[in-house]
Amino acid sequence: MTAPTPETPAGITYASAGVDVEAGDRAVELMKASIKATHNDSVLGGVGGFAGLFDASALLGYTKPLLATSTDGVGTKVAIAQAMDIHHTIGHDLVGMVVDDIVVVGAKPLFMTDYIACGKVVPERIADIVRGIAEGCQIAGTALVGGETAEHPGLLGEHEYDVAGAATGVVEADRLLGPERVRSGDVIIGMAASGIHSNGYSLVRSVINHAGWALDREVSEFGRTLGEELLEPTRIYTADCLDLIDTLNTGSAMPVHGFSHVTGGGLAANLARVLPQGLMATVDRSTWELPAIFKLVSELGSVPQPDLERTLNLGVGMVAIVDAASADAAISRLNARGLVSWAMGTVGSITDAAAASGLDFVQGAKGVDGGAVLMQGNFAR
Repeated sequence: MTAPTPETPAGITYASAGVDVEAGDRAVELMKASIKATHNDSVLGGVGGFAGLFDASALLGYTKPLLATSTDGVGTKVAIAQAMDIHHTIGHDLVGMVVDDIVVVGAKPLFMTDYIACGKVVPERIADIVRGIAEGCQIAGTALVGGETAEHPGLLGEHEYDVAGAATGVVEADRLLGPERVRSGDVIIGMAASGIHSNGYSLVRSVINHAGWALDREVSEFGRTLGEELLEPTRIYTADCLDLIDTLNTGSAMPVHGFSHVTGGGLAANLARVLPQGLMATVDRSTWELPAIFKLVSELGSVPQPDLERTLNLGVGMVAIVDAASADAAISRLNARGLVSWAMGTVGSITDAAAASGLDFVQGAKGVDGGAVLMQGNFAR
């Protein structure tokens, strides 16, 4: 038998390889209460099982239930959270990115799972992340039924982590929303974003690094530090969208035709995905003012407006497409719930002039051969 050498020490353990199983167990104990707060009578079992269980008996009341699923992460926004050592807001971001994709088709998100990969398990940090996910799930009315924390020493730095999540929802087949319901004359309703949300942070971080701005820099336009502004959690629209559906789409009437979640690619590209071929949404920029954080990014980095619009939400996090006769009622309902909303455009036919208008015209996006969007005018001041 070959004797151990300094290069091959005796007794290599999982812990000496960089994985702390006990720390993982402590993290689970710290997060249990947050997770349980999201559970309802449909969730079976507690935390720690191999699989989360959800009682699907309610689906028996559907004529033809369609399951909707989505998965996502929060991108390089985690770098801001790690630099500031603030971790619970990332959980809100994760939930919003996942469940608000599901509600776009009119589905109610039922349950969610999460995955956290890190260089080193710090129980309190992991518990903070999961606490934020649980808080986001409560806002969305979604149960957090399971998750996984994986320690990856050597692949991620000691203070680095990434998060991802997946959720499943349900919608009755004849209540499904989407391009097939959109008609010429429909009104486009914008719903205000809470900030940058969780897309475009590679651009944003590049801009602030180039400008030499520190995250702890106080910015008068924000009334707080730059870092605090950048960590503003993604607004979660699920409950508002479901309320709008429940309020307006009653009986055989379905004036709410669809939603668009404004994430990577910006407003025009995401709106085009939920329009049918041959129709175009004309969006009037003058109907809203560009929030301060987007003005700052634009000015600090001399970022061209087309690039801003292809990357960031620019103040609009969700869009509803509604029959014109119900647009005022929809806007009133959303505003009554505390969600600033407004009419920002209409749906019509694609014209040759629009198609030839250049960068302001988007047709087909993210692999969807759908409708088109024409951005017009200048932002309000």
